[in-house]
Amino acid sequence: MSTQSENQTSAPWILVGLLALVAGIFGFLFFQQKGDLATQQTEIVAKAKEIAFTKTKLDSVSRALDEKIAEVTRLGGNVTELESVKAKLEADLAQLKKGDRVENRKYLAKIKNYEKFLAEKDTEIAALKEENERLASTNETLNSEIGTLNEDRANLQRRQQELTDTVSLFNQENRVLTEKVNLASALKAQNLNVTAINSRGKEREKDSYKARKVDKIKVAFNLAENPLTKQENKEIYMRVLDPEGAVLADEAIAGGNFTTVSGEDSKYTTREVVSYTNDNQKVEMVYDYAAQFRPGKYNVELYSEGYKIGTSNIVIR
Repeated sequence: MSTQSENQTSAPWILVGLLALVAGIFGFLFFQQKGDLATQQTEIVAKAKEIAFTKTKLDSVSRALDEKIAEVTRLGGNVTELESVKAKLEADLAQLKKGDRVENRKYLAKIKNYEKFLAEKDTEIAALKEENERLASTNETLNSEIGTLNEDRANLQRRQQELTDTVSLFNQENRVLTEKVNLASALKAQNLNVTAINSRGKEREKDSYKARKVDKIKVAFNLAENPLTKQENKEIYMRVLDPEGAVLADEAIAGGNFTTVSGEDSKYTTREVVSYTNDNQKVEMVYDYAAQFRPGKYNVELYSEGYKIGTSNIVIR
């Protein structure tokens, strides 16, 4: 009985011990879990800070890249490499939120590379600025030289125009002088006498002639002495104009065209080549008209070297 009573008395205490043990275990587990949560929270905060720091650095690098791109563009440099790096940085920013602590360290390594790249670009930009300043100085010098050259060219153009005007004036005066010399050296027909020759070859000299008795006309004249005229063969053209002013010309026999000193193309009736001897030589030219002369006044003109050297007329009734 006593043993059973003792067992009944110790049972509650065992239960209390077990409950205390369970409570202790739960308490230990509670405090352990609370410590783990605090550790995790600390890690999360640390990671967030790292991500925020990394993002801030990347944003700073991004702004620096934008500034470098704008500056290199202004300086006229090549921004292809800068734009390529900027694209990679934007991709890194987009992927940053997906990374863990290890990847975040990789981003920090990338940031160092970006910063190194920016430092290298600062050196290149400094060199580009120096080159631009040198080019600007050279350009200023060239602009000054171009201004001087333009002024010299304008002076040369004015001088050339003055010379051109002088040459033009000289040529004009020379042409006038040449025309005067040519006119002074031109042949001059003097003592012109126009007579009629009948079909039997008999020549008559009258004030007028009957048409039926005129078969040919003869023009006789002297070539005046002129020391300015070259002693050489001269072509003398005779123009016979009928009462209406038309030139009698039979190209199948002797007629043709010649050019006057004024450049006008003119018909002639007949021509003769004379060796000028400068001794008042006498020249005779005969025109045999195939048809019968009509009544009226016929004018006779003589030309040589384009100049008119004498005129006369004959009246046929």
